[in-house]
Amino acid sequence: MLENAFKHVIRDKTLCKNPLAIYLQPFATSLIEDGYPDRTIQWKLELVGGFGQWLRRSRVLVTDVNEQLIETFIEDRHRVRRIHRNDRRTFNQFLDHLRKRGVVPSPKPIRDQSPLVDTLNRYERYLRSERGLATATIINYESFLQKFLTKRFGERPFLFRQLRASDISDFVLRHVDGMSRGRAQIMTTAFRSFFRFLFRNGDLQVDLAASVPTVAHWRLSTVPKYMIPEQVKRVLETCDRQTAVGRRDYAIFLLLARLGLRAGEIVSLELDDIDWRAGEILVRGKGSRHDRMPLAADIGEALTAYLRSDRPACRTRRVFVRTNAPRRGFAGASTVSAIVRCALERADLHPAFKGAHLLRHSLATSMLRSGATMGEIGEVLRHRLSKTTEIYAKIDFDALRSLAHPWPVGGGR
Repeated sequence: MLENAFKHVIRDKTLCKNPLAIYLQPFATSLIEDGYPDRTIQWKLELVGGFGQWLRRSRVLVTDVNEQLIETFIEDRHRVRRIHRNDRRTFNQFLDHLRKRGVVPSPKPIRDQSPLVDTLNRYERYLRSERGLATATIINYESFLQKFLTKRFGERPFLFRQLRASDISDFVLRHVDGMSRGRAQIMTTAFRSFFRFLFRNGDLQVDLAASVPTVAHWRLSTVPKYMIPEQVKRVLETCDRQTAVGRRDYAIFLLLARLGLRAGEIVSLELDDIDWRAGEILVRGKGSRHDRMPLAADIGEALTAYLRSDRPACRTRRVFVRTNAPRRGFAGASTVSAIVRCALERADLHPAFKGAHLLRHSLATSMLRSGATMGEIGEVLRHRLSKTTEIYAKIDFDALRSLAHPWPVGGGR
């Protein structure tokens, strides 16, 4: 494969004078490891080779290559030929390759000493070390706090003791319009957490967490969205198990439907998390919690088929990998939810909720109707608190009808 990618580049008689010549083969090897096809690798090598010739003509050293120099080359190249939309991505890949090999120094981080960055950094350390929150949650919290602090203080020093309850309520009421209930609840939760942090550290004399308005929410007011077992079976059958993508998606659906895994837990699953001898799988759950789940026979068979025949050779330890180069794990939970939505469309199913959590709810509902207790459902879903599982009690309509009182008729005013 490497020889095929090189065959046209080697024909260049000026390659021996190219200052980037000695780096092309290692770069090609890294592209092969990322799963790029021969034709794409050849195109990338020719592009980088042209950049090397430009460096020689411009009398620029390889060690001086950086983002600004690449932009200058792209502008110069654009005057004589059309720029491909992936050219800049290729140059960034090559620059990252040179930096990893120590050929080009990494850029010095620009340290932002502003009060906003300092405050958010201190708060982030607190959330990670003492609260154990996930990165996605921290990012959500900080996005709201950044807007609030910028609006309240601007470029001035952060004198938190000047904060008043009206500052908080005015901001929340102004921004809550147009938000979903869940998004608004995340915002108010972030504010309460932040003000408790400030009060604990002595930045506030009064705990302003109590001043954050509450978003109206009646617990257990809704019924979980779910599918019946026949519909879950239809979704599984939409996976074309004659193809590599179909076998990968089938394994994902079994983990969602049989073990009730969350989308994020699918994404973070690694090869070392599967204990084939013990028949167990390690689940990296919410809040850095790790649980071991039994590896059922059908799930094990689906994973084995995918890992042996379809998972591409790559450097990542993630179980589920992108089909297109660069070969790496899924970007996030939204990728799994997108796979679920496509399968629902193929199965001609149109539930109100179409995310990956739909299969988790369906598992809990199926267990309940098969006679499982709330404790057993909570154990399978790995709920920390029993009240989290209580919402599924509303799905057992037959049992609820036996508790209903007859409607009073006649006789009274």
